[in-house]
Amino acid sequence: MSAAERLTLSYDEYIALEAATGLRHQYVDGVAYAMAGAEPEHANITANVIAALANLLRGGRCRVYSSDLKLRIPETGNAYYADAAVVCGRFTRHPGDPIAVTNPTLLVEVLSPSAETFDRGDKFADYQRLASLRHYLLVSTRTRRVEHYRRNDDGTWTYTAAVVGASVDLADFGGALAVGDLYIAESD
Repeated sequence: MSAAERLTLSYDEYIALEAATGLRHQYVDGVAYAMAGAEPEHANITANVIAALANLLRGGRCRVYSSDLKLRIPETGNAYYADAAVVCGRFTRHPGDPIAVTNPTLLVEVLSPSAETFDRGDKFADYQRLASLRHYLLVSTRTRRVEHYRRNDDGTWTYTAAVVGASVDLADFGGALAVGDLYIAESD
């Protein structure tokens, strides 16, 4: 994980920091990492992912949220802001942080070169501790490819990858995401 600024804090100090500054920080093992802005391609793909998920979920009990939704991992105490999150039904908020949610069903990370290793490794390991999580999508900014990790009923994970011309199967939500739809930019 690369960060412009690192601050070691208790979780209460971390909450106070975010409240005082209005800035988002990921909180990992006692360190607050300032969230940097994204490249235009990353921002465009994220917007397309959110739009595609919103269309897929329309009329159901699940809702898609932007990177403003804080996720707390109760088991480790860490907190993250995924690029997109889906929560089905009511939120479960963390008792120590009223704006942090602990029950996402689907999480999306749009991969950037500086954070890709962390998103695939330690962050995914943390996300897997959330019993509610059923789907984890990694969306590449370098190639038009989406990787999908799906939790099976026995707790194991199944991996699939899809490229433009194919779709990511999200039958739990009543459909699929066409990979090509995630890479539409104004210049296309």
